[in-house]
Amino acid sequence: MNVGEVLLEVVRNEMVESVHLGHLLILGANGEEVLKIGDIDQLIYPRSAVKSLQASAMLRAGLKVNGPQLALACASHAGSSAHLEVAQSTLVSVGLDERALLNTPDKPLGAAERAAWGDKAPTSLAANCSGKHSAMVATCATNGWDLATYKSPDHPLQVAIRKEFEKLSGEQITKVGVDGCGAALFAISLRALAQAIRSLTLSQESIHQEVVNACRNNPVMVSGIGRLPTVLMEKVPGLFVKDGAEGVMVMSLPQGQTIVWKMSDGSQRGASSLAIATLSQLGINVDLEREKVMGDGQVVGEIRASKLVLHG
Repeated sequence: MNVGEVLLEVVRNEMVESVHLGHLLILGANGEEVLKIGDIDQLIYPRSAVKSLQASAMLRAGLKVNGPQLALACASHAGSSAHLEVAQSTLVSVGLDERALLNTPDKPLGAAERAAWGDKAPTSLAANCSGKHSAMVATCATNGWDLATYKSPDHPLQVAIRKEFEKLSGEQITKVGVDGCGAALFAISLRALAQAIRSLTLSQESIHQEVVNACRNNPVMVSGIGRLPTVLMEKVPGLFVKDGAEGVMVMSLPQGQTIVWKMSDGSQRGASSLAIATLSQLGINVDLEREKVMGDGQVVGEIRASKLVLHG
């Protein structure tokens, strides 16, 4: 594995204490490479950053959902009561309930939501992927596909998703894994990921526009109050944002500008600083709270984007 280049620096008392390495690609409106750092051609697992591509395949297969339900299908949600209610409504729309969900049970992802959950047992509905899985089983129910095997790579649902990946990315899938939620996971390069998100954003197909607009119009459904993808979409008109486990992020603008990165250590730390720096490369200034480095209860430093990111 090529671990890439330094994307973030952890600074304590004006000294770089730690660094986070990774790979990053920014495309301009015409598809040109504005900034390329690291190896953008090695395969990565894009994790939840590509739920919008999965949702597109489900719509193409006949899934019928409203805006909040579609946004939640693209989400790694915090697990609020509103998130769980929308997931349930997707299931109810096809005569199912949460017993149809086969994603890995978990407690809510959001810190406040997890604290409120308390000592209750993890459930598939509370897990952050329940919006996607609710949409998956609803798609299967609509088509009469087997509900017990919908996570399998050779299931008609996953075959349809694979085709959507290849269509939008222009890259053939050669490696299949298992995501944390249990669904099939298709490896692609960072270059192909950027192309897929750019294609999705610029596509004139009503399916693709429906997916992107659902996320833009329902940013809290895509993540949660105060969480980075939601905050970015609230602050920057027209911006589409989705994060993924193990340090993956995708962002795009209506004109086709696209930002993708993958942190080699899988860390989410410093993502807000990296978002500020990469968006500034596209002429967008966004006010976000930067992650602080603490010492003796006081702020003694920050996590900042590296010079490579800031200056290319």
